[in-house]
Amino acid sequence: MDNIFNFSLMELSNELKPSFRAKQVYNWLYKQYAVSYDEMTNLPKDLRQALKDNYLLNPLKIVNKEVSIDGTIKYLFKLYDGHFIESVFLFMKEKKRDETGKIVKSEQYTFCISTQVGCKMGCRFCLTAKGGFVRDLTAGEIVEQVRQIKIDNQIPANRSVNIVYMGMGEPLDNYDNLVRAIKIIAESEGLAISTKRQVISTIGNSTKIEQLGKDRLGVKLAISLHAVDDRLRTELIPVNKVYNISSIMGAVRNFQANTRKKVTFEYLMIKRLNDDLESAAKLIRLLHGIKAKINLIYFNPYPGTIYQRPSKEQMLKFRKYLMDRGVTCTIRESRGLDISAACGQLREKSNTKPA
Repeated sequence: MDNIFNFSLMELSNELKPSFRAKQVYNWLYKQYAVSYDEMTNLPKDLRQALKDNYLLNPLKIVNKEVSIDGTIKYLFKLYDGHFIESVFLFMKEKKRDETGKIVKSEQYTFCISTQVGCKMGCRFCLTAKGGFVRDLTAGEIVEQVRQIKIDNQIPANRSVNIVYMGMGEPLDNYDNLVRAIKIIAESEGLAISTKRQVISTIGNSTKIEQLGKDRLGVKLAISLHAVDDRLRTELIPVNKVYNISSIMGAVRNFQANTRKKVTFEYLMIKRLNDDLESAAKLIRLLHGIKAKINLIYFNPYPGTIYQRPSKEQMLKFRKYLMDRGVTCTIRESRGLDISAACGQLREKSNTKPA
């Protein structure tokens, strides 16, 4: 049985006859947030039955969620085959009102979405790597995370959100399904979340970064750099042996040549490992000639890790050094520290195994 969320509107139009029914189904799925085909009352009964018989409507189920005092929600989803993935809801900004009380700017939300069950990359600082790689997610399983989180938080269909593909898995390692999901999520008759609001966070598959630039999807790119030399980066990210820093920088330059987009470089700060000002100086030299923004990230400790969280003072020194030399730099405020904040932590803590 196929997953209904795997289909673009055009593809579903080719599946259903008459084809205009596809738009009605899309409306029920993405505007009305239907959770069963029986809700689709403007469809004939025989069509509803055919949909039940041929297209899976509930490929994901929320089996656990943890809510932080800062509004962050960590979700554990169970897939149709009994495997588990995580997603995160981030409440970024409150709504703004003018002096009359009229809303002038709506709330801002960001969803962190998974693309794989587990991960092949084996990054030393990531708890997801501990569980190994199981399989790629389908496009529909990626899409349905977004829909489910919107439903659970009662976010209206006409309210857009920001999406970052930086949950479990390496997005570019599941390239075809990722690209399909990005396009489905951007469908105007569906979730209608522009590709400009979608960010791919990757550890740096040079070949796929090049392809992403050529495909010109309109998405933003974030590179999980985390080190300024190949020795340390290979220690942290073993796949750096294949896609080293030089190859990543070359791919980023070509991506920018094709898209004209600024690239964000995520730099995970780990105490006494990469948080010194010498590393900051090397980072500036490394990014010379690239339109870049640096996003400094506190390492989130988890049980069993050898790495430590840096001090706020050192984070501020590192940022000041970069900004004083003209580099755009922000510090990502840690969210959900009172819950399972580290990627893969809720899945690991729940000791989930396929049912």
